[in-house]
Amino acid sequence: MSHKVCFMYPSENYILDGIRSALGLSVENMYSYGVVMYNELGELSDYDKENIEWMRDMEGEVYTMNEANVEKHGLPKITLEELGQKLREMDVIIPYGIMRSDKT
Repeated sequence: MSHKVCFMYPSENYILDGIRSALGLSVENMYSYGVVMYNELGELSDYDKENIEWMRDMEGEVYTMNEANVEKHGLPKITLEELGQKLREMDVIIPYGIMRSDKT
């Protein structure tokens, strides 16, 4: 049975690493999606572009809430309301790369 997994990327430092992780689950026969929350992606290498295309080939997608990523990288835009609906369809939700404070 294939699961649906959504990676949410709130920190710009972990977006590309998170996309690779989502791709890894796609290879393991899961439907994987990623959402670049509010950050703007910098320039993507050919390797990163290929990872996004490979996810699409495996029936996944990388969405963005930031209009600049739509124009610059061709990622599909998703609103907060649409994201809420999409999350209801998921079996697993992973908030990827949340920064922790150093305080204990």
